[in-house]
Amino acid sequence: MITLSRRRQNSPSRRLSLRAYLSLHRQRRALARLDPHLLRDVGLTEDAARAEAARRFWDAPRHWFR
Repeated sequence: MITLSRRRQNSPSRRLSLRAYLSLHRQRRALARLDPHLLRDVGLTEDAARAEAARRFWDAPRHWFR
């Protein structure tokens, strides 16, 4: 029999907290509002920023799940 805690450790896909998803949503909204000169300061093109801002809030980067 597998216990609940063991299943969580072996789960291939971990979930983020609601707070993390809301934070990601706010970050992407802020990114969409940045001026082109500020995007250049952080090393992003307007197209890359627009593509990132258009992603859904549940589409989190893989490194967030580590």
